[in-house]
Amino acid sequence: MVASKQNGPNRTTSERASDREMVITRTFDAPARLVFEAWTKPELFRQWWVPKSSGATLLSCEQDVRVGGTYRLEFEHPRAPAPMAFFGKYLEVVPNAKIVWTNEESPDGAITTVTFEEQDGKTLLVMRELYPSNEALEIAMEGMDEAMPETFAQLDEFLLSRGAERS
Repeated sequence: MVASKQNGPNRTTSERASDREMVITRTFDAPARLVFEAWTKPELFRQWWVPKSSGATLLSCEQDVRVGGTYRLEFEHPRAPAPMAFFGKYLEVVPNAKIVWTNEESPDGAITTVTFEEQDGKTLLVMRELYPSNEALEIAMEGMDEAMPETFAQLDEFLLSRGAERS
């Protein structure tokens, strides 16, 4: 399955790479160091991560982006009886190039790998989510085709607004 969403000049694509892996790609009009910063600095990450249409609010964002470091994101959603937390640890961090982390909020959590490849001042971002089973991927995919394009469009807007500040 390949899905594409057009958001501005760039397109987010998602593809089921295997029975356990989803791959999402998008090119951003910013150098890799700025895209990487947006993923690794909590004060920046919280400005773009939650899809606005979801109705969710990011209550807290803690990130210690280094090998062995941890992260914790807490969300509030109008349809959830209590805040939800997503957390895990960083397995690999290569500045401006790659981040790998665990998703430990459930036994079905994925290992997420995000790579940042700069090409002519733009960054090709590839996000791979490898789940422990086909069933876990199926559950995670519910709504992903809408959420990730919107989230990445928000990142695009965020990067464009920061580009004026830091070229």
